[in-house]
Amino acid sequence: MNKTDLVAAIAERTELSKKDAEKAVKAFTDVISEELANSGKIQLVGFGTFEVSERPEREGRNPKTGEPMKIAASRTPKFKPGRVLKDMVNN
Repeated sequence: MNKTDLVAAIAERTELSKKDAEKAVKAFTDVISEELANSGKIQLVGFGTFEVSERPEREGRNPKTGEPMKIAASRTPKFKPGRVLKDMVNN
């Protein structure tokens, strides 16, 4: 499912126009992105949790030359599914 399919499905289930459903999807993704950019956490009970994971600096290897190299510390978004979502997927 891509964004267009998601917007159409939300519009159908909520009886909103596709234009309003697209605004809702955009607002949802914008709010999550902004919160994660500020190192926040979004918890949707029954669905899951969006949060930021900190990766420390580490040593890796250049795959071409095999030379050791430093990989800089970084932050990455992470999603942990809730129990209800896990149960839905597994049944």
